[in-house]
Amino acid sequence: MTEQIDNFTNGLRDRLNTIDTRLSSLKATMESAPKETQAVVEAKLHEVKANLDIKRHEFATYRANLQELAEGKQTEIQAKVEEWKTKREIGELNRRAERAEHYAASCVFVSMAAIDEAEEAILEAMTARLDADKVKSADKVADKVTVAA
Repeated sequence: MTEQIDNFTNGLRDRLNTIDTRLSSLKATMESAPKETQAVVEAKLHEVKANLDIKRHEFATYRANLQELAEGKQTEIQAKVEEWKTKREIGELNRRAERAEHYAASCVFVSMAAIDEAEEAILEAMTARLDADKVKSADKVADKVTVAA
């Protein structure tokens, strides 16, 4: 393999390892959340939201870039690629390879963004459930007090 392929695959492997770590962290958050107090879950949610707010512009840029790259892939006809190979148009083939590598890296980054957004959604759902359960418990206590009176 060439050094460029090695660099590309090593970079993707690092990003995929990061995704694996984030998924493990998300799973741990989900498993521990039912045992946590509402204040702890809300603090974690606040932390996740703050991190997402910082990254949202970057995520949007990658998503837009991904859309642009996907459209570019569709216009790149296989026959044209074969022509570049036959004519030995190295510049065109290198640009195609760079676009493909950028597309792959963008896909991985967008998946990382989706994990962060999923964590936010999960914590929001847990907070909402805790709110509902808290009110439900308060209503049961109020009903018992009313019946006892």
